[in-house]
Amino acid sequence: MQQHIFILSDGTGRTAQQALKAALVQFEDAEVTTYLRPNVRTSNQVLEIIAEAHRVKGMIVHTLVSKKLRDLILEQGRLHDIGTIDIMGPLLAQLSHHFANAPSEKPGIFEVLNKAYFQRIEAVEFTLRHDDGQRVDELEKADIVLLGVSRTFKTPLSVYLAYKGWLVANVPIVLGIEVPDAIFKINPHRVFCLTTYPNRLAELRKIRDLYLGGNTGDYSDRTYIQKELNYASGIYRTHPLWTVINVTNKPIEEISSEILSILRTK
Repeated sequence: MQQHIFILSDGTGRTAQQALKAALVQFEDAEVTTYLRPNVRTSNQVLEIIAEAHRVKGMIVHTLVSKKLRDLILEQGRLHDIGTIDIMGPLLAQLSHHFANAPSEKPGIFEVLNKAYFQRIEAVEFTLRHDDGQRVDELEKADIVLLGVSRTFKTPLSVYLAYKGWLVANVPIVLGIEVPDAIFKINPHRVFCLTTYPNRLAELRKIRDLYLGGNTGDYSDRTYIQKELNYASGIYRTHPLWTVINVTNKPIEEISSEILSILRTK
């Protein structure tokens, strides 16, 4: 499979080119096309390259000095599901740590230059704390809120998005149980409702039922599942600004891309 890597630099780009070339030696069978984008100095340039990388499902390697542009690449890379690597950042961070008293360095630069790493850690911790309806009083802090009945991939999707730096909370829908009021008080464009077809859901729940020794009651019953999906759909219909996504037979990556695509239009 052809891989596409965009090299961004506010100079000639030679540093990033050489580093990437050295790294790619370890991947002899990889088919890689690289695109050099030197003299990147403006936000518009960054946005154009982000759009180009998104179209070919590429990744970005950069050696930009500007904090504003580094932050923009991090933000837009996350939003467009593009991998980004800051080659210069870790080196500058270590030098900053070593030359702590150097007048040209600012306190806390290590944390600033490693923003992507700390953002990912924070997102994963947040998502695990807000899994399966936990801490619903904090839903307004989430970037994305997932709703759905059991076995519609809420948790694995939450963790996948969290690894990409998104703060995600998920809330289960159970037949006859009202969803928490907090869900109605947050930005509706951040709410994504997951649904599926009853036959497929019955298959998934039967597997879960077997794993739990068959002690789940009506959990995998086709009639019960249809009622539960109808109940969930009724809740979704009363909030037209929420986004409904059918997850049937879709991999987590595809569902994630669909959500991010919608977020980019909001």
